[in-house]
Amino acid sequence: MKLVVFGATNSNQSINRQLAAHAASLVDDAEIELLDLNDYEMPIYSPEREQQLGQPQQAQAFFQKITEADALIISFAEHNGSYTAAYKNLFDWTSRIDMKVYQNKPILLLSTSPGPGGANSVLQAATGSMPYFAGIAVDSLSVPNFYDNFDVEAGRLSNPELSAQLAEAVAKLEQALQTTVAA
Repeated sequence: MKLVVFGATNSNQSINRQLAAHAASLVDDAEIELLDLNDYEMPIYSPEREQQLGQPQQAQAFFQKITEADALIISFAEHNGSYTAAYKNLFDWTSRIDMKVYQNKPILLLSTSPGPGGANSVLQAATGSMPYFAGIAVDSLSVPNFYDNFDVEAGRLSNPELSAQLAEAVAKLEQALQTTVAA
């Protein structure tokens, strides 16, 4: 089973990438590929740029990573209550290849922030829009106050309640993975 994992941000110090990597480490018997959105940087999408450039290689490569995956874990960073510009731009370009960006893959959706909101606004938006882009959201979890609830040195959640909730969400993803791979 192949699991593609990323933080939906281009921050080099991304707490969302850390959370996504931790969640992936809880999945049994999976080949894990941790993506960095910096590897998929492109000009800001516009119809004119699409006409001029066609589909950039980075968007094609990202779409291919999803194609090769059996499931995904995405942790959404929140900028001003919405997606980061880096993720939104990559998504916009990729959706021009195929509106079914997530190709009916099971996805665990996460979010975190340093504050009490836990990037819940963007998580709700992502969860609500997944069906339109052929994403099967098996579960979602928002982690508030990242630095109070995550041990950065150990690379894992330190809050027992949130840790149990994440383990439950990962179990749902594993169950969906087993169903997908068996089919």
